[in-house]
Amino acid sequence: MTEALTHTAPDSAGDAAADFQAATVVPATVPVDVPRSAADVEAAVHAIADRSRKAARRMAMANRAWKDRALEAIGRLLRDNSEAILEANAKDVAAGRANGTSAAMLDRLTLTRSRIDGLVAALDNLAGLPDPVGNVVRGQTLPNGLRLRQVNVPMGVVAAIYEARPNVTVDIAGLALKSGNAVILRGGSAAEATNKVLVSILREAVDSVGLPADAVQTVDQYGREGAAVLMRARGKVDVLIPRGGRDLIQSVVTNAAVPVIETGEGNVHIFIDESASEEMAVEILLNAKTQRPSVCNTVETLLVHSGSTVLPAVAAALRAAGVRLHVDERVRQALPASIESVPADDTDWATEYMDLDLAVAMVDSMDQAISHIRTWTTGHTEAILTNHLANAERFIAEVDSAAVIVNASTRFTDGGELGLGAEVGISTQKLHARGPMGLTELTTTKWIVQGEGQIRG
Repeated sequence: MTEALTHTAPDSAGDAAADFQAATVVPATVPVDVPRSAADVEAAVHAIADRSRKAARRMAMANRAWKDRALEAIGRLLRDNSEAILEANAKDVAAGRANGTSAAMLDRLTLTRSRIDGLVAALDNLAGLPDPVGNVVRGQTLPNGLRLRQVNVPMGVVAAIYEARPNVTVDIAGLALKSGNAVILRGGSAAEATNKVLVSILREAVDSVGLPADAVQTVDQYGREGAAVLMRARGKVDVLIPRGGRDLIQSVVTNAAVPVIETGEGNVHIFIDESASEEMAVEILLNAKTQRPSVCNTVETLLVHSGSTVLPAVAAALRAAGVRLHVDERVRQALPASIESVPADDTDWATEYMDLDLAVAMVDSMDQAISHIRTWTTGHTEAILTNHLANAERFIAEVDSAAVIVNASTRFTDGGELGLGAEVGISTQKLHARGPMGLTELTTTKWIVQGEGQIRG
C-alpha cells in the first residue's frame, strides 16, 4: 500500500531547510522483522524511542511554516488514499463485529468519508493556529539587569496508547508535529489494519516536506508487550498519554514508569434546576445524549430538581430517540406510565454507558445535586441548565471538574469545538494540563536568562 501513496516533493523552507535536506531522511517505511522474545521486543521498542528522540531534536528546530506544510501534506494524502483507508477500516470493523465488539466501540472504530473529511478539516484548522513554541509565558528584567523569559518548548517524545480510535492516530500526530514533538503511537489490535495505513500516510507526508519520517512511529507491531515496554521507557519517552476506557487508562497509570497525563473516562452529569425552560432542556439533553453516545463527553447521568416541570417532556423526547432510562424511585413516580424505564442503583450512577442509556435521579436542592456529582463524577464535564444567574455562578464555583458548562450541551468539551484545532485527549488531572489538550498542552517551558557578566553575591 505504501508504494502507492502520492509523494509530494519538498518545498523550499528558507535557510534552515538546507540543513534538514542535507541530513539523511529516514524512509517512509521501515521493514520490521517482529521479534519474539521479551528481550528482543524491549530492544526494538527502545530503538524506536531512540529514533524518535533524534527526530524530536530536528522537529524542535522546525519553524511554523515548515510544520504547517507537513499538516497540509497529511491532509492531501488522507484524501488521495481514502479508498485504501476505508478498505483497511472495513476489515477492522468486520473483525470487531465478528468478535462481539460493542456497538459503542464499533462506532469509535469506524471511519467514513465524512469522518476522513473531518480529519482533514481539523488538520487545516490546526495549521491555521499559532505555533505555541517560543511563546513567552512571562518575563521581566531584574534589578541586577538580568533579563528573564519563560518560554514554551516542545515536550520531545510524546507517546500515546489508545484503543479502537483510528481518528486519534491522525489527531495526536498532527498536534505533536505542530507543537514540535515526535510521537510514538500504540493504537491497539482492534484498529490494526487502519492504523497501519494511516501511519504509512503520516510518515510519507512528513518525509515529503523534508521533516524526519521518524517523527511519527508506532509500536503496534509488538502488541501488548511493546506497549508495556513503552510504558517503562523512562528517559526515552518524555510523556505518555493514555486515551480510552477505564481499564486501559488505569492500566497505564498503574504500570507506567514514564510521566503520564491521565485522560479520563466521562461519567458526565447534567443538572436541570427548577428554573430551566422545557424547550432548552429537551434540545440540550437530546444533543448531549444522542448525537454520538459512544464518546466521553456524552451525558451519562441526568439530575432533575423536584421543583422542575420539564421531566416528562425530556423523558418522552429521550425515549422517542431510543434512550433507555435508568431511574430512581422518585423519577419513576413522576413519569407517566407510558414512558418506559428500568430501576437504577449505585451501579448506574457510577457507569459510563457510552451507549443510548441514561441514569436519571431527582434531587431537592442544588446541595443534593452537587453532592451527587461529587460522589460519582470522574472529573470530566458537568453542566447546569438554569435561568438563575446565582445558581449558575454557584455551580461553576463548587463543581470541581475539568469542564463546567452552563446552558449548553456537554458535547462542547472537545478540542475542536473549543478552538484548539484537535485534541490529544481530555485530561481529568490537575497537573500541567486539564480539560481538552491541544497544542500548548504538548509543550513544557524553559527559562532563558540573559545577562552581561552578572554574578551572584
